[in-house]
This record gives sequence, C-alpha cells and structure tokens, in this order.
Amino acid sequence: MLPKPEPRHISISKSRGIKIDWLDGHHSEYSLDWLRRHCPCATCTGAHREALANPENESPFRMYKPALRIESAEPVGSYAIQIAWSDGHRSGIYSWEHLREICPCPECAQQRKQNEP
Repeated sequence: MLPKPEPRHISISKSRGIKIDWLDGHHSEYSLDWLRRHCPCATCTGAHREALANPENESPFRMYKPALRIESAEPVGSYAIQIAWSDGHRSGIYSWEHLREICPCPECAQQRKQNEP
C-alpha cells in the first residue's frame, strides 16, 4: 500500500494556482483552470444529478469570460484544503490524495495513462 501523500510546502497564488512540494520529493503545479475543472465536490462530479452549470453557457456575452481567481483557501483538518472560487463555487474540498491523483505533471499524466483500462 502506498503511503498517503503529504505536502511539505504549499504555495497559493490567487491569480495563478497552487504549487505543492510533497514529502516524497515530488513537485506539483496546478493552474486555476485545472483545479476548477477537477473539483471533487458532489455537484461538480455529478453525484447530486445536477451538474454545475457552465457559467459560460449562461452568459449572453459568451466572448467575455471573467478571469478565474481563488478568493480564499482554507485548511480542512490535516488532510485537505477548501477553495472558494471567484465564480461563486465554494464546496470543493481538495484532499491531499485527490491533489496527488490529479497532478498535471508529465510523469503523473503518463502514469495515469498507463493505468487506464
């Protein structure tokens, strides 16, 4: 069994994203868009049957898309962070395990691809 991922250092930029140095030496960089698209909450994953509406499709001015920002990021116990987004979404709790699973680095992306059925 693999040890649970644990961050050594976390750097949060409200306008750029999150960088994490993990205890095992791995480094992850998550853009705002990547994090928002990989929100693990029940609404975003469809567990409540009502997928989060795409604000882009609701706007009569589709060519205008407000810049996504992190409004706040708070620790949840010692296992996660909760991010409040500028689009009003606030229910996503990003566990360390989830963040490590969605790491966008080429090494992790290749590993996920190899594990696909």
